[in-house]
Amino acid sequence: MNIPFLSRFADERFLTHRQRSTSIAGIATAAGALVVFEYRLLFRHIWSFDLLAVGLGFVVIKYSVFLWYRLTD
Repeated sequence: MNIPFLSRFADERFLTHRQRSTSIAGIATAAGALVVFEYRLLFRHIWSFDLLAVGLGFVVIKYSVFLWYRLTD
């Protein structure tokens, strides 16, 4: 499906920029979750398992996808 109006805005550069920005946003969010987890653990002595799960989930998914692409490409 080709939409003439949108094709001016959504070229290969747009898709590449969207992919990079989404990747950086995901990394920043996971890093933020881990920082807040460590802050709560070290200064308030509270284990926030939900924040730990977000951070570790990101790490597991990122390296699983990295390994998949490395082995299949």
